[in-house]
Amino acid sequence: RMQLNEEYLIFKMKLKITVPQHAFHKAAATCLSWSSTEEVYSAGDDNQLLCWNVSNNEATKIAEFNSDLLPTDVHFLPRIGGALGKHGDLILITSTDGKFHTVNRSGRIEKSIDAHKGAILAGQWSNDGASLLTAGEDGFIKIWSRGGMLRSTVVSSDCSVYGACWSPDNQSIVYTNGKFIVIKQLAPNTKPQKWKAHEGITLCLSWSAVSELIVSGGEDCRYRVWDSHGRQLFSSILHDNPITSLAWSPNGDLFAMGSYNTLRLCDYSGWSQSLEKPITGCIYKIAWSNDGIQLAGACANGHVVFAHIVNREVHYMNYSATVTERKTITVRDTLNETQEVLELPERVIQLSLRYSHLVLTTPSQCYIYSASNWNTPTIFDLKDGCIILLLLCEKHFLLIEKTSVGLYNYQGRLTASPRWPNMRLDNLKSFHVSLSADTLAVKDAADPKSMIYSKVRQANINCIFQLFT
Repeated sequence: RMQLNEEYLIFKMKLKITVPQHAFHKAAATCLSWSSTEEVYSAGDDNQLLCWNVSNNEATKIAEFNSDLLPTDVHFLPRIGGALGKHGDLILITSTDGKFHTVNRSGRIEKSIDAHKGAILAGQWSNDGASLLTAGEDGFIKIWSRGGMLRSTVVSSDCSVYGACWSPDNQSIVYTNGKFIVIKQLAPNTKPQKWKAHEGITLCLSWSAVSELIVSGGEDCRYRVWDSHGRQLFSSILHDNPITSLAWSPNGDLFAMGSYNTLRLCDYSGWSQSLEKPITGCIYKIAWSNDGIQLAGACANGHVVFAHIVNREVHYMNYSATVTERKTITVRDTLNETQEVLELPERVIQLSLRYSHLVLTTPSQCYIYSASNWNTPTIFDLKDGCIILLLLCEKHFLLIEKTSVGLYNYQGRLTASPRWPNMRLDNLKSFHVSLSADTLAVKDAADPKSMIYSKVRQANINCIFQLFT
């Protein structure tokens, strides 16, 4: 039952897509990955590695590889804690000749490894960036160190592996096996979990980074949602063509599905929220930006299609706020039948409406609006511009960025900078944190059975946390 004084999100979201006027790839674009929320790298059968500026949809050629290097997958090394470390921006590129390559941002190949007989069909860094997996048409899945040393061959089957990805905790992998899906734990002497997923070959899958939900797509022209025990939670309608790509959003509340001339946005339960029909051919790969409001797709006709989510809507009492455009929010007061249009200089990333305040973030700033005055917000600059979590309570709000945590009052003043043991901000989600007027509670990243809590004192900048199990 929904209380009137609570904020809630209405699922009326839609995708607003943009297709560049001409295809920058001279052949099919097969794969892509986000390097930041403003930049996408794509690769294709024309042997080119392109860098896209999302704001103007223009591409720059970074490198042109040898004719025998036909990319099948590309993935940027995850930035843990916002830091690049000594490895810098490493890009994993797999190819049809059975090799995988680590490439720097300038397109120079740092290392090439012979990994499989035949094409590598999937390659992915682990969520902590410590290792990577490769899956090939030879039926093998192998785990490698970041430096390219073979650690183990975890799967050897008689079926080509069309898709594989890591579990949220990096302790197991899920992969396709003909009509089946298999979850294989990396610990020795553990039995794989296997179930029939589709009537035809399973072509793609994705495991949510924040939950136990898996979505798969197959030649039977359906996508299905599963839990990690193989129980089916949703099965889609019959589509006109096979499902070729799937990807969960970073927050785990949405996923995107690609097929021939089809891009669909779905909520976590599987229900469709938006359907677009771009003239792109098959969408071979979908990738989300880290902020969870943008996605890009690599297409068979050489195009890279971009999309962002609009019509995100939050409610509080008699107020509603809707992101109608990338940089526009419409606030409605149903009691007084009034409407305010808020124009922002940058796109809106996160927003929350509670306790008579609307708090929103853009890539560089935080805006605090009061319901008594929508014209003059309080504005302050963000430290690194990558917002992980925004949580409001009666007296203050919590703002978690990639490398820092801040507790602010509604005048925009920093009142506390909480820190706690095993602080892993990159994996923190809204259901891991609870905030009240005087207490902050956080789920312990090292022990899922433990909670860490703090009494919030406005005068104390460094909160002291206690652990209880």
